[in-house]
Amino acid sequence: MLTRPLDKRSVLKRSVYLPGLAWRQFRDDPARTPRLAVRLLARAAPGRAGVRLSRSRLAVPRPRSEARECAELRALLAHTPPPGRPARSASGPGVLAFVTNALPATNAGYTVRTHRIAVAQREMGFDTHVVTRLGYPLSQGVGDTRPRVDVDGVPYHRLLPWLPPGDPVRAVEKAADLAEPIVGEVRPAVLHAVSNHLNAAVALELGRRHGLPVVYEVRGFLEDSWLSRDPSRSEDDPFYRLTRELETRRMNEADLVVTLGETMRAEIASRGVPDGKIITVPNGVDGSFLEPLPDGSRLRADLGIAPDAPVVGLTSSFYGYEGIDTLIDAAALLAARGTDVTLLLVGDGPERGALERRAAERGVRAVFTGRVPMDAVRRYHAVLDVFAVPRRDDRVCRMVTPLKPIEAMAGGIPVIASDVNALREMVEPGVTGTLTPPEDPEAWANSLDRLVYSPEVRRKIGRSAREWVSAERTWRAVAVRYREAYAALGGREPGP
Repeated sequence: MLTRPLDKRSVLKRSVYLPGLAWRQFRDDPARTPRLAVRLLARAAPGRAGVRLSRSRLAVPRPRSEARECAELRALLAHTPPPGRPARSASGPGVLAFVTNALPATNAGYTVRTHRIAVAQREMGFDTHVVTRLGYPLSQGVGDTRPRVDVDGVPYHRLLPWLPPGDPVRAVEKAADLAEPIVGEVRPAVLHAVSNHLNAAVALELGRRHGLPVVYEVRGFLEDSWLSRDPSRSEDDPFYRLTRELETRRMNEADLVVTLGETMRAEIASRGVPDGKIITVPNGVDGSFLEPLPDGSRLRADLGIAPDAPVVGLTSSFYGYEGIDTLIDAAALLAARGTDVTLLLVGDGPERGALERRAAERGVRAVFTGRVPMDAVRRYHAVLDVFAVPRRDDRVCRMVTPLKPIEAMAGGIPVIASDVNALREMVEPGVTGTLTPPEDPEAWANSLDRLVYSPEVRRKIGRSAREWVSAERTWRAVAVRYREAYAALGGREPGP
């Protein structure tokens, strides 16, 4: 990884921005202050004390006031920008992508997809650059103010103002202002925004200023993720309705909409977005994931897992909709039958503390590793006998196709997944994996029991899954789909 040096101006900007961010959070909702203080203490405290603080309930961020969130959404919906410049021909081979977060500060499925696509595009001759949202990563409490970080040859640009704007419309304009020099450097033929609507708004503003086409890549539905995190919420809530309306407007304003699967495509079309401007570009894997898995015996020993213990696990962000509680309950049922399995749960998130307590209360053998580096994921795959995707039957899970199961399938690991629409697009029962009713520990226990004690079935499914990924789901194949997508913008295609 290459970085530009941190100069005195950047250090000063950090010292100004972070207090400004804290003041804005306090102004928005004073009740959020204690949780912010706990998170800051967790970062500062040494050793186990910091770890305990980071896992406490008080470390989970308190959501912003829904009334304030809705007021900002209404302000964005009410804003009508002036007419833009006429569309112009491509001035260079560049692609400028606008994303919410990115490597190296954030390692998640979202950032991995961004990075792998950018790497594959650059290998094919695209001059792809990535721009993160206004204030990131300072807005996440990461005190890194380098304006640019290069990872595997991919340039990541940061938009770092001196103070966070308090007005959402001004925030979009400020982000576009800060991105202007990057547009001049890259000379992009395409502006490629990735969920959510704020990234799309910045790209659309720059597209208006420069007469450039805008692609909006919809990787999920923000309002449905919000809905899934609290059972008291409903589709009638103002935040849900306003977010859905704003996301739909950005889709219609873009020149082309890209999404991850056919279920998502159908949802976007149902909102009135013309079917002809929607293209599906699924998740993929790097070629290295198709190589034989490394020997997992050393890591098993390091994790305290017996050499012959059946291991079921996942790599995930720990949110409620992932359904990890169902997997823990299924393991408890298996243990009650005399069938012990070890759960290997790789990742982190707001539900981690509750999941650790649940496993302990039910006597389940579970290893929680926390987040691991992207290049270490396959070492953990090598420990697994079965990869689990126990997502709930929530609207967001029915529509959005995850990345992590594809990576496991590439390594020949049999996948057991919840039987929801999005997962049916990648798992063919009995061929490339197993589908099981969601939120049903008994059904999950039965399916796991069959897989754990059928090594030949596991090998057969794993082999078929790997062959499917190799043929259909590499990042290079994904990059080819992007070339086709860009070409659909009236011939103004970046690259050679």
